Amino acid sequence: MSLFGKVETDIEIKASAEKFHEVFSCRPHHISNVCPDKIQGVALHEGDWGNEGSVICWDYVHDGKTSVAKEIIEAIDMENKSVTFKVIEGDLLEHYKSLKLIIEVSQKDEGSLVHWIIQYEKLNEDVVDPHTLLQFVVDVTKDIDSHLAQA
Repeated sequence: MSLFGKVETDIEIKASAEKFHEVFSCRPHHISNVCPDKIQGVALHEGDWGNEGSVICWDYVHDGKTSVAKEIIEAIDMENKSVTFKVIEGDLLEHYKSLKLIIEVSQKDEGSLVHWIIQYEKLNEDVVDPHTLLQFVVDVTKDIDSHLAQA
């Protein structure tokens, strides 16, 4: 059994790819206003919003537990509308040696397609694949889409 893995999913949304991408690339601190039941806060620790290399700390509720994740924005691709976050501290690293979350958004005729990828290395074979984390980001995606549709 490999300790390395990847889980991914696609979510169709009504919002434009540009607007949705902007939330994660430039305004992640607004996400706690959109879904406060899931994301309690997003704080900038280093750098500037919307810049690669910036460090962001997320306070969130996952699997019924209040958690923290400190992430560095590894890459922002405005043209291809993707953002890569690498977890560098926090609760997730109790189970995973490394974890990256990649979000890619592509425009469709109506709405957009959001593609989430979670790449990880488990600390040991007893650690489960991060399917509940994938469901968490799907739920956050739907909340953001609903918010953007109302705006």
